[in-house]
Amino acid sequence: MNASVEVLLDRVQARGGYAVRQEAAGAVQSVLEVLGAHLVGDDRTDLAGLLPRQCGPLLTEVSPASEPLTPSGFVEAVAARDDLDVAQARRAVTAVLATVAEVADDALLRRILTQLPPGHAGLFGRTDPA
Repeated sequence: MNASVEVLLDRVQARGGYAVRQEAAGAVQSVLEVLGAHLVGDDRTDLAGLLPRQCGPLLTEVSPASEPLTPSGFVEAVAARDDLDVAQARRAVTAVLATVAEVADDALLRRILTQLPPGHAGLFGRTDPA
């Protein structure tokens, strides 16, 4: 992709049903920071390189998480970060991660999913790899 941040925000806004772009921008920031804390190495930097320039640091400049998160824990982390209820956080997570899944090729997405506990594929709008 590496298209403009406006294109990314438009996709997240449409997918998440956000009324204004600022809501989509907040979702992108929160979800990418939580995701970045749970990815390491080349997979994190490869994904950052595919996103608009402004989004890369959201993935790469966060401290690594101390423990992996279950899919529900991932949603709860976004909820806690932004003082959202779980339904709002799930909407943000699925809107952003499904958009990220469109950017990443299948090989990169598989590598990302292997770094996360089982069950995260659904948050990306995919099925778990076999």
